[in-house]
Amino acid sequence: MDFMKTMTIAASGLKAQAGRMRIISENIANADSVPDAPGADPYRRKIPTFNTELDRSLDARVVTLGRVATDKSDFRLKYEPGHPSANADGNVKYPNVNSLVEMTDMREAQRSYEANINVISATRRMIQRTIDILKA
Repeated sequence: MDFMKTMTIAASGLKAQAGRMRIISENIANADSVPDAPGADPYRRKIPTFNTELDRSLDARVVTLGRVATDKSDFRLKYEPGHPSANADGNVKYPNVNSLVEMTDMREAQRSYEANINVISATRRMIQRTIDILKA
């Protein structure tokens, strides 16, 4: 495998993980948002997906951020009869976002991002070492 393929594959991983972290951040930011109207649905959790594509110019498989799916699980209900978004029964729908799950996913995305950075750094060091050997 040559250096450019390695750098391209790692860069595609960086871009995909950055997109994943953006989606997770949106989920965390909207974890406690409520609907605008009584009985309306609140924010629904988003789930990132990944695709692999063949980069024909390098003849290498790269990863891309795929379609963003929505989590179909039920919303959380809280009994708050005085809330402006409460329905006729006094329940308010909250997003189906679990902050603990989102933080775990964020940590995993960060680790993957760091792994891709390490690959790029190691490749750069190998390139520099090769240049140094050729100079000698």
